[in-house]
Formats: sequence, structure tokens, C-alpha cells
Amino acid sequence: MTDVGKTASPTQTSQPVAMQAEDCTWISSIDGSDLPFLERLERVLGPHGLRQLGVYKIPSRFRLSVVVPVYNERATIHEILKRIRAVPIAKEIILVDDCSTDGTREILQTMVDEEDLRVLFHDVNQGKGAALRTAFVHATGDVVIVQDADLEYNPSEYPKLIEPIIDGRADVVYGSRFIGQTSRIHLFWHRVANGILTLVSNIFTNLNLTDMETCYKVFKREVIQSIPLKQDRFGFDPEVTAKIARRRCRIYEIPISYHGRDYSEGKKIGLKDAFEAFYCIIRFAFAD
Repeated sequence: MTDVGKTASPTQTSQPVAMQAEDCTWISSIDGSDLPFLERLERVLGPHGLRQLGVYKIPSRFRLSVVVPVYNERATIHEILKRIRAVPIAKEIILVDDCSTDGTREILQTMVDEEDLRVLFHDVNQGKGAALRTAFVHATGDVVIVQDADLEYNPSEYPKLIEPIIDGRADVVYGSRFIGQTSRIHLFWHRVANGILTLVSNIFTNLNLTDMETCYKVFKREVIQSIPLKQDRFGFDPEVTAKIARRRCRIYEIPISYHGRDYSEGKKIGLKDAFEAFYCIIRFAFAD
């Protein structure tokens, strides 16, 4: 776990999301239904030891907003929703279809009445950034996490990603693919491009991120809803990074696993997006 913010924002509270202990519930990457076992484990290991196992308490009224931009993901949409729903955290799932043409839109239209989903549709393809802007406006949870609709990122890692916000240390958390977790080995030049973009972003933001382009970005809801976002495509990543740095948000990085796909499997980001990212890094380094 890496703290990449140096100064707490003067406009952000440093109070944890958590309420009183008696008003909390367990969240765990292991079986959280055995409450007596978890309480005995807490007495033996202490709260810090439990956190190392991914076990901690969250407010019973806590709610997570999972925002999912969707474009032509017919092959994976059912599975990613299954994985998101399996995470033992109270949540709302906001899906924004960015005018899919492969049948995804029709699949999502059959889900509009499902209780835990909010399904929104763009009439024209606008890009990932535009889909995220639409989703952020509708988020009502305490914390907001970005989830791609493919299977590259594992929703079972939500508990460790939200934990620095829950306990009051962070306003924003990035999941890093490059600091010590299991990753699929592929696309050398894609990794090089990620490293260069992150380095250039760090130069302009004075952060020490290892993975600026990661999908897994987690925000306090009031933080992300207060930021004016403009980029429609993959420029969202450098734009939001520059803007949270300018607002001096407290930022943490958490190691995550990554199971990247290649272009034959539907990967969409390309060379044009890398040049757009460079442009956005420089543009948003100086003004919103």
C-alpha cells in the first residue's frame, strides 16, 4: 500500500467514513458470515492483523457505488455483473451503455427493472470519459469505484481498495497493476506506454503514482462529484489525476491483480489514446 499524497486537502474532512463500532459490520475476503470466529480472530490478531488479511469493519449504513462504462461487451457483461454482485458490500451498480452495437445494449435493456441496477443509455457513442460523467452524476453511495465491463479487473478486490477511505486516511485510492500482485504477462509496448504516461503525469502533478492509467479509481462521492470533468475518451485518467492533485486530495495506491486482454480479445485503447493522454496531462496541469 502506497501513500502518494503529501498534504491533506484543506477542503476535505479527515474524519473516517466509519461510525461507532456498534454500528458497524464486518467486511472480509474470507467467510464473513461466521461472526463469532471473526471476533475471536480480532482478539488474537488485533485490528491491524485482521486488516492484513483483508478483514475489517465498515459502517452498517455504508453503500458503495460501482460505476461501469459499457461499450460492446456482450461476451462479458453477465459475468462481470455476477462478480460485482458477489462482493459482500451493500452497493448500487450504475451501468452506462455508450451506444453499443454488438448486442450489449439489448442485453442491458432487459435489466432495467433489476433492483440493484441503474442502467443508462447514450444515444451516440461518446467515449469512456463521457460514460463516467453520466454515471458519477447518478451515484448516491458513500464511495464511488470505477469498474470496466471486461474481466481484466477483479471486483473481489473492492474491500482492500475502499479500506483507506473507510478508516479516514484517504480521499482517493488508485489500484496499481505494477506493485506486486499477480498479472498476466503480455503487450510489452503497452506496459512501456503506461510507464511513460505515468512518469510524465507525475512530473506535472508532483505525485509518485505507479499506475495513472489504472481502471480502479476509488473516490469519496463528494470528491468526484465536485470535480468538473471534460474529457470524453480515455483522457479521463490524466484529467482526473491532475484535478485531484490540484485539490490536494489524500491519495493512496493499493496493489491489485490484472488479467489484461489483447486486441483480438476486444481491447480498445490504442496509440491515438496515448497521444490524447499526453495532451491532457499538459493541458490539465495548469488549469481545470
